Amino acid sequence: MKLLRYGPLGQEKPGIIDNDGNIRCLSSIVADINGETLLTQLDKIKTIDINSLPVVEGNVRYGACVGNVGKFLCVGLNYADHAAESGMPIPAEPEIFTKATSAVCGPNDDIVQPKNSDKLDWEVELAIVIGKHTSYVTEEEAKDHIAGYCVCNDVSERTFQLEKGNQWDKGKGCDTFGPIGPWLVTCDEVSDPENLSMWLEVNGKRFQNGNTNTMVFKPAFIVSYLSQFMSLQPGDVISTGTPPGVGLGQKPPVYLNPGDKIALSIEGLGTQNQTVVEYTK
Repeated sequence: MKLLRYGPLGQEKPGIIDNDGNIRCLSSIVADINGETLLTQLDKIKTIDINSLPVVEGNVRYGACVGNVGKFLCVGLNYADHAAESGMPIPAEPEIFTKATSAVCGPNDDIVQPKNSDKLDWEVELAIVIGKHTSYVTEEEAKDHIAGYCVCNDVSERTFQLEKGNQWDKGKGCDTFGPIGPWLVTCDEVSDPENLSMWLEVNGKRFQNGNTNTMVFKPAFIVSYLSQFMSLQPGDVISTGTPPGVGLGQKPPVYLNPGDKIALSIEGLGTQNQTVVEYTK
């Protein structure tokens, strides 16, 4: 299933994509696509005749594909070739950081360049969405705790991240730095999350062109690993790292400016499109 949230910011409704690519409204079935729905309602949604649901007409805004995200966790340097372009060693264990949940936004919402930002960067990433309470699980058990996957742009401000102390979170959690969606694709429709092609373009130029098969730590391992240090809850999002081609790794580096347009996609998980805008109070 491809589950989504659509409508104006703060007024999103739950939806599902039918076989013809139309949005069908799920409001008569569930209140939202959030942790509670992922925990208790997925089996119910699977039994519905999608074609009996009303079609959502016209162009609508896609919201973040998961509502009320409790934790937004990320894995850094999880592609060996990206670590190399960043001039950093491959970690012996997953490098974990967080994005503020206030960074979560829709997949096509504008990216706001923060005040005092001069090194705004992009990162196409596969994100895991947790489907049930997860604590101290094995790697094999972890697979049953994943509700699905989605596209994430781990937007980053490199000056904030790398030049203002050793804490990455400052450069990762600004408002609009966490577009997720357009859909949450359930596990039954993702045959092999460890072999998905992915790309990102800026102003029509392709900078990232990778595949999840080069990840150092794989999705189930990441879920198991994190569960040894904290419990994971339904609706939590884990972004799993990026392939090479980020702006920081260009020779010379290339960074985003207001007016730039970003497009990114992961095989089977949909496409995002964003425009960078200047911060205004």
